[in-house]
Amino acid sequence: MQKRDVSAHLDVEITEETDLEFQIAVAPHPDAEVTETLSFVLDGQPVEAKEVSGPEGNRIHLLHAGVGNLQVAYEATILGNTAPEKATDYDQSLYLRPSRYAEADKFFGWAAKQFDPSAKPAALLELVAAWVGNHLDYTPGASGPTDGASDTLLAGAGVCRDYAHLVVAALRALNVPARLVAVYAPGCDPMDFHAVAEAVVDGQWRVVDATCLAPRQTLVRISTGRDAADTAFLDNHGGAINLNNATVTAVVDGTLPSDDISDLISIT
Repeated sequence: MQKRDVSAHLDVEITEETDLEFQIAVAPHPDAEVTETLSFVLDGQPVEAKEVSGPEGNRIHLLHAGVGNLQVAYEATILGNTAPEKATDYDQSLYLRPSRYAEADKFFGWAAKQFDPSAKPAALLELVAAWVGNHLDYTPGASGPTDGASDTLLAGAGVCRDYAHLVVAALRALNVPARLVAVYAPGCDPMDFHAVAEAVVDGQWRVVDATCLAPRQTLVRISTGRDAADTAFLDNHGGAINLNNATVTAVVDGTLPSDDISDLISIT
């Protein structure tokens, strides 16, 4: 049974009273044993957050906080794996549509010339991941928080969310339903919250990571959505904050598995 340990510690300075949303807790993992702790401490005093569940299993922790320093600590151990997720009919409609950061409608002509639209989805996953991985430079600071897939294509550089957005937009333009997943990623270097793509092959969600920064077999799902607008680990509404520090860890017992980009793998 695979054992994975993950954690996230956030240091947030609140300079104006605000409402915060956190998505750092792992998504439900049926058939796996999950033990976890989550705490919010404002100026040394524990505060309670309200948990809201999203349609994809996302766990959003809502918190109203006044001015002060907020320390957020999350730790989880996942023992075993959950079953690969099947795509619903609604999934296969929703995740073909353009979205804020994965503007598939801008990519129809480019994708049709760059790839063979008649190829099987499994082949397109490998081809698109390889193209994005070969044509982008992984460069922290090369992109901004409002950059979408078209910006990334023009810049030729970005970080994991940019790679994932470009993969998602290209696959949607090729008529393959695709979405973005925020994950804990054992082996990821540099270690941080990681973003990957998922796409539908024969009715099942398969994970695609054009960065090749971590083996896909060990990924732990946090949140799932159309793009990063649905999966951000921290959102601020109505006030002002500074994120002083974010420390993420993710490890797996034993040796990290090897990962071949041509393999069909699901997040479990």
